[in-house]
Amino acid sequence: MSFQKPKGTQDILPGTVEKWQFLESKARELCRAFNYREIRTPIFEHTELFQRGVGETTDIVEKEMYTFLDKGDRSISLRPEGTAGVVRAYVENKLYAEPDVTKMYYIGPMFRYERPMAGRYRQLHQFGIEAFGSEDPALDAEVIALGYTFYKSVGMKQVRVEINSVGTPEVRAAYRDTLLAFLAPMRDSLCKDCQARMDRNPLRVLDCKVDQDKFADAPSLLDHLDEACSAHFAAVQRYLTDMGIPFSVNHRLVRGLDYYTHTAFEYKADGIGAIDTIGGGGRYNGLVGQIGGSDRSGVGLGLGLERTLLILEAQEVEVPTGEPLDVYLVGMGERAEQVLPRILYELRLGGLQAEKDYLGRKMKTQLKSADRLQARYVAILGDEELERGEIALKEMATGEQRSVALERLAETLLASRR
Repeated sequence: MSFQKPKGTQDILPGTVEKWQFLESKARELCRAFNYREIRTPIFEHTELFQRGVGETTDIVEKEMYTFLDKGDRSISLRPEGTAGVVRAYVENKLYAEPDVTKMYYIGPMFRYERPMAGRYRQLHQFGIEAFGSEDPALDAEVIALGYTFYKSVGMKQVRVEINSVGTPEVRAAYRDTLLAFLAPMRDSLCKDCQARMDRNPLRVLDCKVDQDKFADAPSLLDHLDEACSAHFAAVQRYLTDMGIPFSVNHRLVRGLDYYTHTAFEYKADGIGAIDTIGGGGRYNGLVGQIGGSDRSGVGLGLGLERTLLILEAQEVEVPTGEPLDVYLVGMGERAEQVLPRILYELRLGGLQAEKDYLGRKMKTQLKSADRLQARYVAILGDEELERGEIALKEMATGEQRSVALERLAETLLASRR
């Protein structure tokens, strides 16, 4: 019997995983610069967390979660997104007691039962950040800027930032009747999902991808913001302009999650068919209180790593696939072969990437292996060289070969990196 990976998943193999590591290292570098610390939360949580945090009327909760009963008859779900789990950890571990703004990031898999297509997987991976404890619009701008800078730092071209304000629950409640009046005449022509959303959460109709072209003349929520919401949104725009972050205002942008307040935003880029959204986020004042904590304001983002790599590939951006091997050791003779493992280990302890043959192959075949591994040098040790305490060092790029003292091999290789 043969086995295959589940539909909507992928094996990330050597040769490709290095590209993922490149993205992850860029994310970690940025988070250090922006003073975000890493958090790692469980891959599964109690289902109620996502129902309360993400929203029961969202597509994620209604259609896309992997939910099951554990052996204790408890409803458990694989995490479909990162924010709810981070908020739960923030509350449970009383991180709100910290005197400063709490800023955290995560990198890991999420799970959604969606129809697989280019850029859409049932196990997807996200890089996300969350910041708690401040309502300052400058923090919104910081979060947006970090995401934009991430995309630029990995080489992505023509990244677009779209922003909107979704106000507060009170503002949206007042806007609801205006939006329903606009939608009512076209109700029968809308998709079934939108018809259901009209009754349960009309604002999410604007997030529909099927009927998007029908909402061009929809009343703008921006026209219904109160003074405080308008001032907050204006400040976010001013800070982004001051930072030199290009953006446009999209008054129909609402995102697919219920917890957003004030600022909502998305990053867009062309390159994977009909899908152009590659990440997004927003402010979520009130979510900490919904999940059981003493309420604190929050803002964050989630960026899809699969989509990032697909866009980079479409844009023909060269992504590093790892550092070349420093040296490949070749033994010629029984005594030389016996000491090679010790030399190899010492080189590795010295910070060098080193390898040797374990298949008993001839020297010519070993040199081909060194070339495949992109080794910068091949170090050849014979029994006679061992007697003299020397080793032959060949530079693969030039073919130049010289003898160096065995005790200075690591020093010589490290110096060649500079």
